[in-house]
Amino acid sequence: MKLLHRIGYYLGGFSIGLVLLAFFLGGKKTSCAYGPNARTIKNISIKDRFYSEDTKLAMQTYSLDSLAVSELINTSNVNFSKSDTKADSCKVYLLENEIDDKDVELWVKNCDSTATLEKLIIK
Repeated sequence: MKLLHRIGYYLGGFSIGLVLLAFFLGGKKTSCAYGPNARTIKNISIKDRFYSEDTKLAMQTYSLDSLAVSELINTSNVNFSKSDTKADSCKVYLLENEIDDKDVELWVKNCDSTATLEKLIIK
């Protein structure tokens, strides 16, 4: 069999496989959250969320609702160097983001079944 025929069969099978893969995985909410940042954000997002008094006051001051805070969390980057990841029970993470060209720091206490937003700082 000639090399050109082999390449043709390979590309034909590969394209059929891509079409089938797109068909089966197209409608599902699949994600590849394997990095530490993505896993931490996903872990915080799926838990029951509570707000400290400082956070509630900051949310009122800057006219943020829980939906805006959820969007902030989902698009944030975790600063692991400033976070307390060595704790046994509840780890404290620093999430960094931006709103209207202002830096935002969100301190989240991540426990087994709950996530508490300890501080919301907008600089």
